[in-house]
Amino acid sequence: MRTVLVVAMLLTGLSVLAPRDALAAEPRVGIHVRDGRVVEANGSDLVLRGVNHDFMWWPNRNDVFAGIKAAGANAVRVPLGIGHQWRLAKKEEVANLVGLCEKNRLICVFDAHDTTGFGQDKKAATMAQAVQFWLGMRDVLVGHEDHIIVNIANEPFGNGTTMPWMQQTSDAIRSLRAAGFKHALMVDGPGWGQDESFVMRDNAERVVAADPLGNTLFDIHMYGMFNNAGKVNSYLSSFTQRRLPIVIGEFSGEHQWGDPDEDAIMAYAEARELGYFGWSWSGNDAQYSYLDLVKNFDANSRTAWGQRFINGPNGLTTDTREATVFRNGTGADRKGPAPQGVTVADVTSNSVRLSWQRRPGAVGTTYQVVAVNGAAEVRVLTTSRTDVTLKGLKGSTEYTYAVYSRDLLGKRSPRSAMVAAVTPPAR
Repeated sequence: MRTVLVVAMLLTGLSVLAPRDALAAEPRVGIHVRDGRVVEANGSDLVLRGVNHDFMWWPNRNDVFAGIKAAGANAVRVPLGIGHQWRLAKKEEVANLVGLCEKNRLICVFDAHDTTGFGQDKKAATMAQAVQFWLGMRDVLVGHEDHIIVNIANEPFGNGTTMPWMQQTSDAIRSLRAAGFKHALMVDGPGWGQDESFVMRDNAERVVAADPLGNTLFDIHMYGMFNNAGKVNSYLSSFTQRRLPIVIGEFSGEHQWGDPDEDAIMAYAEARELGYFGWSWSGNDAQYSYLDLVKNFDANSRTAWGQRFINGPNGLTTDTREATVFRNGTGADRKGPAPQGVTVADVTSNSVRLSWQRRPGAVGTTYQVVAVNGAAEVRVLTTSRTDVTLKGLKGSTEYTYAVYSRDLLGKRSPRSAMVAAVTPPAR
C-alpha cells in the first residue's frame, strides 16, 4: 500500500547517485527485470494494472486512453495487427500510440496479435513474422524504454506439447536484442495463451537464459483453464517461487470455454503484487459483449464485468500506483516570480536531488524548500543555492516538494510548481 509521508530532511552538499543493479554490466535502460520483479529504471517496483484495448479492431478510438487512465489503470495492453489475421498497423499509428500512452501517463504494452493460435489457426502468423514486424517498428519504439514493453507474440501456439515454443521464443528474443531493442520483452504462453501443457512454465529458465539482458517477463492468459483458486495459485506460485517475473496479460469474469475464477486471479495477483490486464475495454462482438468493461466505449457506463474489475475487491482502484517515470521530473512552470524549472533527479531509496533556476538579476535571494501533503506544508530547509540533496527519506514512499524564493527585504514569492518523487525500495 502506498504511504505518503512528510518529514524533515537534512541538507547536504553532496549528491547521492542512484544505486546500480549489481547484475547489469551497465545501468539498465527503462523498465527491466530485477530479482524476479518488474521494476523501473530507478529500481521502483512496477506492478502493471490495466486493461486491453483492441486497437487492431478499433484504430480510431484514441479517446479510450483517457478513460482507461481515469478508471485507475497505470498501464494498457494494446494488440496490434501485423498484416496476417488483422490489418497491418502503420508506423505512424504506433508512433501516435506511444504519444497517447505518454500523454495519459500509462505504461504501454504492445503485442503482435496475429500469431494467436499458430499451428491450429491457418491464418496465424509465425513468431519470426512477428519479429519482422517489430524490426519495422524499431525507430518509433527505441528511446521509449521507460514506458513501452514489447509483447513479442500474442498466444503464439495452439494446444499441444510438440509446439516449438521454447526454441522460437528464444530465437525471437535474440533477434530483437541483436537489432538493438533494450525494452523489457514480454512472452506469452502457448496453448492459446493458457499454457495448458505447461510448456512455458517448464521452460521458463531456458528462455530467460536466451536473453543477454536478462530482461524478459512472462505473460499468462487466464480463462477457462483457471477456473478455481487452486489452479491459479499453483501456476502463479510456480513462477514467483523461482523468482521469475509473471504478468496476467488477459483474463475475464466469464468465457465461452469455461468460467475463470476472477476473484482468485485478482486476489492472488494482489497478494503477490503481480500485474494484470482485464480483457477488454470495449468493442467485443455482440456475442462476446460480456467481455466489455464499458458499454459502447463510454467510460461512464460500466458493465457488470467493469464494475467488478474496476471497483471490486482487489480491482484497479485497490492499490494501483502510477509509474514513477510520470511522477519524477520537471514540474509545470508557473508564471510570475515563483521559482521556475523545479526538477527532481538522482532519486534513491533514501535521498533525492532538487534543482531550480536562479532568479535573473536577483541579489541575496534565498530559497525555501517545503514538503507538501495536500493543503499542508512542512518547511524542509532554507538555502541560497539552487541545487540541494535531501536525505533521510524512506524507500517505497511518495514525496512532494515545492520551492519559494525570498528577497533581501524578506518578501516571499508565490510557491513554485510541485514536483513528486517516489523512492525505490530500500535494499
